[in-house]
Amino acid sequence: MGKKKLTRKKSNPQNLIFTGTKYTEDFKMQLFSYNQNELLEITDFLEKDFIGFTDETKKYWLNTHAIHDVKQINSICKKIGIHNLVIQDILDVNQRPKFQQYENYLFFTIKSLLPTDNVDIEAEQLSFILGKNFLISFQEKKADHFEHVRHRLRENIGISRERTSDFLLFLLLESILDNYFKTIDSIEDKIENIALIDINEDPSPEILNTIEIYKRQLHTIKKTIIPIRDFATKIEREPFNLIEQKHLKYFFEIKDICLTLLDNCDKIETRLESNINLFFSIQGHRMNQVMKTLTVVSTIFIPLTFLAGIYGMNFTNIPELTWKWGYAAFWGIIIVIFIIMLSYFKRKKWF
Repeated sequence: MGKKKLTRKKSNPQNLIFTGTKYTEDFKMQLFSYNQNELLEITDFLEKDFIGFTDETKKYWLNTHAIHDVKQINSICKKIGIHNLVIQDILDVNQRPKFQQYENYLFFTIKSLLPTDNVDIEAEQLSFILGKNFLISFQEKKADHFEHVRHRLRENIGISRERTSDFLLFLLLESILDNYFKTIDSIEDKIENIALIDINEDPSPEILNTIEIYKRQLHTIKKTIIPIRDFATKIEREPFNLIEQKHLKYFFEIKDICLTLLDNCDKIETRLESNINLFFSIQGHRMNQVMKTLTVVSTIFIPLTFLAGIYGMNFTNIPELTWKWGYAAFWGIIIVIFIIMLSYFKRKKWF
């Protein structure tokens, strides 16, 4: 995500700012107009052709890609009476997921996370505006999250076309949360590699850095899931005119999915903490083994050094120095002491 922050201190509050990275793809829209019996799909829908959602006998889904085109986003929202603060929130891709209810529509933002080949995860902000007979989705960049939903609408599979727009919102949220499972599974697979290879075979301080990266990723995932859970909980506890009673059970399912994701994150975090503890335990054990070996060697050489020190003194009258077998006797004493001490340490299992 871009590091540019949206500032509210502007000389002209009507000047809208896109805070993300401007991608190379052009701004595009797709419009689905449907009811139970018919469907109209316009793949390359143009902003100049948009006049609102006037036919109340139909439901509409307007999907947009590449929201860096501030002018067209603002034009679309203004044509259906969207508040300026909502437009700013759509363009501010650095904010946390949020949910707000307005007089004639609901506004909701969510982060979509996708795993990558490296240690990073790819994040994209998606925003939704839910009205009486329409749903508008704003995608930060072109990503194919909803192709299976489009297929269900085109082929009239299930109950998608006979239900209202709040059911479509459920389908889109469910699709995005499925990406969370893929991301978490990817992190879990990488953690398995750490547990099976690095820690058991060659513990390195780089492991700790890798683990901290995964912990930050899990923190980010949990931080984006919690507002979605709170959104579903709020729907469970408070009545909303734009969400039908018969569809509440589907949003309860969203809450259950969020709780499952949070449980999975907690489980992985526990494993990461266990890996950290195992890393330090192995390092401590190896240090103890090294210190034990050095201690044994040092202990063996203490009496030998003592003897060498005695016979290294420059006294004139040291009888052993004049003996014919004095040198051999000295080495014999050293070897006997070495063997006795080595046998004693071996019997004590100090090495």
